[in-house]
Amino acid sequence: MKPEKELGAFTGPRRTPWSGPQGLDAVLQRWRADQQLWPSFVLDEAVPARQGSYAPVPEEVAPQVREALRNRGIEQLFSHQAEAYQLARAGKNLVIATPTASGKSLCYNLPLLDRFAREPQARALYLFPTKALSRDQEESLRVFMREAGLEHGAITFDGDTPADARRAARERSGVLLTNPDMLHTGILPHHANWARLFSNLRYVVIDELHTYRGVFGSHLANVLRRLQRVARFHGASPVFIFASATIGNPKEHAARMLGREVALVSESGAPSGERRVMVYNPPVVNAELGIRASYLKSSVRLVADLVRSGVSTLLFGQSRNSVEVMLKYLRDRFVEEKLDPALIQGYRGGYLPGTRRATEAALRAGEVRCVVATNALELGIDIGSLDAVVCAGYPGSVAALWQRFGRAGRRGASSLSLLVTSSGPLDQYFAGDSRHLLGAPVEHARIDPDNVEILVQHLKCAAFELPFEEGDTFGDVPAESTTDALGFLAQHEVVHPSTGVSGRRVFHWSSDAYPANHVSLRSVGWDNVVIIELGTDRTLAEMDFRSAHTMLHEQAIYQHEAEQYQVERFDYDNHKAYVRKVAPDYFTDAMTYVRVNVIQEDQGAQVGPDLQSGMGEVSVIEKVVGYKKIKFHTHENVGYGEVNLPEMQMHTTSLWLTVPETVVRSMAAPRPAVIDALRGIATALRTVACAGLMIDPRDIGKTLGSKDDAEGPPRKDGGVGFDPTIFLYDNVPGGVGLAARLFDQREELLRRARKLLESCACEEGCPACVGPAAGVVPGSTQVDPHPRKRLGIEILSALGVAGVQ
Repeated sequence: MKPEKELGAFTGPRRTPWSGPQGLDAVLQRWRADQQLWPSFVLDEAVPARQGSYAPVPEEVAPQVREALRNRGIEQLFSHQAEAYQLARAGKNLVIATPTASGKSLCYNLPLLDRFAREPQARALYLFPTKALSRDQEESLRVFMREAGLEHGAITFDGDTPADARRAARERSGVLLTNPDMLHTGILPHHANWARLFSNLRYVVIDELHTYRGVFGSHLANVLRRLQRVARFHGASPVFIFASATIGNPKEHAARMLGREVALVSESGAPSGERRVMVYNPPVVNAELGIRASYLKSSVRLVADLVRSGVSTLLFGQSRNSVEVMLKYLRDRFVEEKLDPALIQGYRGGYLPGTRRATEAALRAGEVRCVVATNALELGIDIGSLDAVVCAGYPGSVAALWQRFGRAGRRGASSLSLLVTSSGPLDQYFAGDSRHLLGAPVEHARIDPDNVEILVQHLKCAAFELPFEEGDTFGDVPAESTTDALGFLAQHEVVHPSTGVSGRRVFHWSSDAYPANHVSLRSVGWDNVVIIELGTDRTLAEMDFRSAHTMLHEQAIYQHEAEQYQVERFDYDNHKAYVRKVAPDYFTDAMTYVRVNVIQEDQGAQVGPDLQSGMGEVSVIEKVVGYKKIKFHTHENVGYGEVNLPEMQMHTTSLWLTVPETVVRSMAAPRPAVIDALRGIATALRTVACAGLMIDPRDIGKTLGSKDDAEGPPRKDGGVGFDPTIFLYDNVPGGVGLAARLFDQREELLRRARKLLESCACEEGCPACVGPAAGVVPGSTQVDPHPRKRLGIEILSALGVAGVQ
């Protein structure tokens, strides 16, 4: 445990959190009695407790492993644990998809330890998406193996592993715990140094499968193709065990990831306590604009009630900024009430590993009452037993919501799961039908490992690791396609073909470059930015390069552990940001400009008499152009500033819908009002697309622009130079197939967007349908002659889009 001052200890007078009734039931009673608060709860349902289903420990389990289980108080297994053990022991690849806290770790640890007891030379590889999760699992696994009298050892191999520990990992460790990035750049390219591991590799465990989606998942599928190829070269054929939180397609997703069929274990035998599921929709504070009270401040108020009453709580924010704002607000409340603010800690990406581990340990020990976190704590890190989870904003998918809710009640006790909705479209979509969350289908995880850009990158890496012979396959990529791709690389002199002993061509790596170093699995090919405090030269944190554009530009207020630092200098070339501690009464929020250019149209179709749709490759250019100063607590806008940073460019795929200028001019409204209404239609389309495809809204970007060059020659019909175009694009480089699915459903999307506008209870447009109404100053008595919502419906009617009956 870290010294108390490192956890932000409080030095003033302290008192107990609450002098009244303690516990979750007491808090719920006070909320129900509050006539101003309770009407905003739009859902209050009890999910009943579930009885467990058990099976005896199989007789074939090695005696010392059975004894270790008995010493842990495990006399029998959950039914899904026994099923997973039998499949793994039979050599079947499998995926375990059961709820959070259902004992998935034992599903893969038990067959592993049993194999170790029978085969001393056996080895295993564990993959986790984060370093923190690897180190958390390492300690528990080492204890388990010691209890079983096994000397195989387990070690985490990542960027923080010292050189002497790396040698021990290669030579002696029975279980290597790592992450996809280190497997990709540090192990597979040097597989000859890891011959002991690969030649005796019996199990490969891939935990948190649900996190490997989109581009990251597509990259990992290709890393697994390379892993299987290297293992075969060393004479091994390991069993693959995937573990996932609940997703809609675990079997299909694991099979796509592996390139082979897998067995599914999805019926959980673990018991669970009663869960109280609630949704709080903050009250409307501006009926004309449809603006609701701040969901951040609402979340803080509700969490403060829980913490005062001794309810251990995890508060999830949607971004680093929202986490730091809520952490500051909670600590400010506790200081005012003479309570100990050290009871509340922050946890997010960017915090240094020692800080995060100290918070995890303090939470497990009960020394911290509340942690405010990003999705960094959504995964299975052991943080002990929690009583409540509060989500400040819908996390973007039903799967992510229930994954977060599952962090409470992890030991069978009753718990609270509370969603506080924002004014955002998707939040309000679910707030209007909150019961849908209880039975909503869980989203599918989707990857596209055959994405040409990704596939070719990994073929380079695979050729560096081992030569290809003509007729070889690459995972489940057919031999003909593999050979064609290698021929393409040969034309560019990346690989060199020669005639092998069999008379077939053999492709050898021939470039001086080290390919894995130039392939980022997370799709952002930039290093992290280090944040350094001026005066002390202390490294505060780190941040990915893309996020640094919006959070570390000069004069930005960088928030860290509820304290504020002003960015004095952003060394763009060397990826360093220099900050100075300040005490402002505001934080900053970057403003970005997005422009989309069509590179290639792959498909096109007419929708109705006038609307033209298309799908293809686009370039998305994003630039941070300025920032706003937002006052703490009141959230007033108190100023602006300029930002001068280079543009960021991304190639991806997009659906576009082009409205002819003739339609724009035919509307009984000024052109600026029509353009504004089209932005509202884009907002509605994105909302229904995310709900219809069951995807995270962060996976789809939207903007209004022009399909053609606005600065081109004058139009023959006298238009202003371009036709307004709505773009809905895959928000990841290369795309993962979302744009193609949107193109296939284009007519249905338009009809559902119109239905959303027509069924929304607002008068002129609100965040739940078309976004905040434009053109009217809040508090003004002026009436907007062309409301965004009504004009949006008129435009859709003019384009021939009928509502859904």
